[in-house]
Order: sequence, then structure tokens, then C-alpha cells
Amino acid sequence: MVLCFLSRALPRVRHSPSPLGRQLCSASTNKPVLTLFTKKPCPLCDEAKEVLEPYKRRFILQEVDITLQENSAWYDKYKYDIPVFHLNGKFLMKHRVDIQKFEDQLRKLELQSEGKQ
Repeated sequence: MVLCFLSRALPRVRHSPSPLGRQLCSASTNKPVLTLFTKKPCPLCDEAKEVLEPYKRRFILQEVDITLQENSAWYDKYKYDIPVFHLNGKFLMKHRVDIQKFEDQLRKLELQSEGKQ
């Protein structure tokens, strides 16, 4: 699992849905940030991570444990829906990985990133 290197220095940013947190992480690598809202145990989350394994070099995986006190707003929102995925802070999918949707959105972000370089 790869996490933004700033997460150790700024633990609140790692779990933050704020644009600043996403910018700090994605700017450091130019890779999209895939946020997985999860809890322990979560067999569907484990299954989803396995499905995403072949793509792991193309994004940063950020896991947010919705059972932690600081993530109570996410718990209220997603307690019946995990796993939930956001890509660069925007809702992408829930329950299971829609690989076609994921590939399409990931490629779109990669093309946008290439255009900015």
C-alpha cells in the first residue's frame, strides 16, 4: 500500500477531504489519489484492493477508517456502503470496483496531468 509521504508529517491532511490535503498529496507525485473509505474488518474492501492491485503504480491509495473519531462524518455518510471510493476527492463508486469506470476516470486524470506538464 502506498500513502502520500506527507501523511506522517500531517496526519490530519491524510484523512482530510479538503482540497488542500488532496493537492499536497497529488502534487508530490502527480498521481491521482484514490481514497478508500473502509473499516475493520471489511472483506469487500480487501477484495476491492485485490482487484485494483494491477493499477497500483498509477495512483496513490489513501485509506480512511470511518470508525475513527475524527472520521465520524464519513461514518455517518458511508456506514452501510463501504467500500466507497473517491478519486481526487470526488465520489467514484461504492460496494464493488467498477473496473471500466475506474479505468476511464484514471485515464482521464492521467491525460489531464500530461497536458499540464
